[in-house]
Amino acid sequence: MVAQVKKLQLLDELELARSRTEQLICTLPEQQLDVPYHPGVNPPLWEMGHSAFFYEVFVFNLLDGSPSYDPAMDDLWDSFHVDHKDRWRRDLFPGREETLTYFNAIYDRVAERIKSRELTERELYLYRYAIYHQNMHIESLIWCRQTVGYPAPADFKGDRPAPGEAIAGDAEIPAGRWVIGMPGESEQFATEDFAFDAEKPRFEIELPAFAISRTLVSNREFQAFVDDCGYQRPELWSFGGRKWLESEQDVSLVYGVKEPLMHVPRHPLYWRWHDGQWQERVFDQWLALEPDAPVTHVTYWEAEAYCKWAGRRLPTEFEWEVAALGNKPGEPFRRYTWGNDAPDSSRADLDGRTMARNPVWDYPAGDSRSGCRQMIGAVWEWTTNDFLPYDGFKVDMYPFMSTLQFATHKVTKGGSCATSSNLIRGTYRQAYLPFRSDVFTGFRTCAI
Repeated sequence: MVAQVKKLQLLDELELARSRTEQLICTLPEQQLDVPYHPGVNPPLWEMGHSAFFYEVFVFNLLDGSPSYDPAMDDLWDSFHVDHKDRWRRDLFPGREETLTYFNAIYDRVAERIKSRELTERELYLYRYAIYHQNMHIESLIWCRQTVGYPAPADFKGDRPAPGEAIAGDAEIPAGRWVIGMPGESEQFATEDFAFDAEKPRFEIELPAFAISRTLVSNREFQAFVDDCGYQRPELWSFGGRKWLESEQDVSLVYGVKEPLMHVPRHPLYWRWHDGQWQERVFDQWLALEPDAPVTHVTYWEAEAYCKWAGRRLPTEFEWEVAALGNKPGEPFRRYTWGNDAPDSSRADLDGRTMARNPVWDYPAGDSRSGCRQMIGAVWEWTTNDFLPYDGFKVDMYPFMSTLQFATHKVTKGGSCATSSNLIRGTYRQAYLPFRSDVFTGFRTCAI
C-alpha cells in the first residue's frame, strides 16, 4: 500500500512537470522559440529536449542499460558537452514537433516504467532526482520569458492569496549551537531526507547572537537608496561592486530594442523612470512599481552596496538557515520555516503564481519560529558566503550539479516566486554569480 501511494505521488509529480514544461513552451508562437541570445537563458526547445534526455541518462541508461532514443543527439542534449552558444543553432536541433514527440515518448516510457516495476528506494531516488532537475528548468523557462520580454506564463495569476499585516524590525536570534544541512547518509535518502549534494552532510555550528530583518528589503526601501544617488557613490561599493558598477551592460532586451543599448547601472535592471513614476517590467509589460513588494532582480553587488548605505549587512548562509529553520541538536528537524508540511499557496510565493508582486509582509502562515517572513519563496536571498562544499562533501550521481559552481558563485537561499514548490526546502543552496540579476534574486539584512 505504501509503495502504491509513492507511485501515485511520483506519477502526479511527473505529469505536473510534463504539463508545466509543455505549457511554457507550447504557448509560444513559432517565431518566439528562437529567443535572442543571452548568457543567462537557453532556447526553450533545448530546455525541453535536455530535460527529457536527463531521464534517459539517469533512469533508462543507468537502471536498464537501454540505448538512447537517438544516440546522435546525446551530446547535443547534454549541457556539459554542447557549448552554450551552439544551443541556438537551429540546424543542429529538431523543431517543435519533433522535440515534442521525443519529449512525450520519454515521459510515456518513464510513466510506464513506474507503473510496471517494483519501486525500490534507489529507483525512487533517481526518479525524484530527474523530476526535480526538470523543475529547475521550469524555473529557468520562466526567467527566460522575463529576460526576453515574452508574455507571462499561464500560471501567473497576479492575485494576493495570503495577505498579512505590516511588520517591521529584526528577529533576535540568540547565541547557540545549531544544525545545518541534510544528512550525508540516511535510510530515508529517497524520501524525507532527499537532498542534493551541496546540502550534505549535515553538521553543527556555533553562532553568536545576531539580529536579522523580519522582512525582505522592499522596493520602497531600495528606492530610497536609488533616490539618494546610491549608484553614484563609489564609497558604498566594494572593489567587485565598483568594477560591476562601472561596466557598461547591454540592456536592449529590457527595453525591447534590436540594436545593442549600453548603459551603466543606475537602478535595478527592470526599473525605469517613466511619466513621473518608477515602473518595473514584468514579462512583456511595464507596470507601476509595487512599493511594498520585495526588490527583485538585483545583483549581489547591489545588495551589498544597499547594506553599506543602510548601515546593515547581509547574513551569512548559516545565519539565514538558522533564522529560517532554527534546527537544534537533539530536536525534531524542520525542513521549512513552518515545519515539515509541504509548501502551498497560503505559506509561500512559489510556482510562478504571483511573481513577487505582493507586500513583503504577506504569507504570515509561512513565518519561521524566529518571526521572519517569506524566507521560502518570493526571491532567492543573497548571502555573504561563496558557494563551497561542506566538509565531507560527496558528489551525487550527477557530478555537475554543484561542482562547476564551487568558489566562483555566491550562495542564495530560500527559493523564488518561480521555484517549484516540490523542489525547495530551507537547506537548499542555490549558486549564482554575483553579477546575476536576470534571475529572481533579492535579500534581507542583518544588524551590524
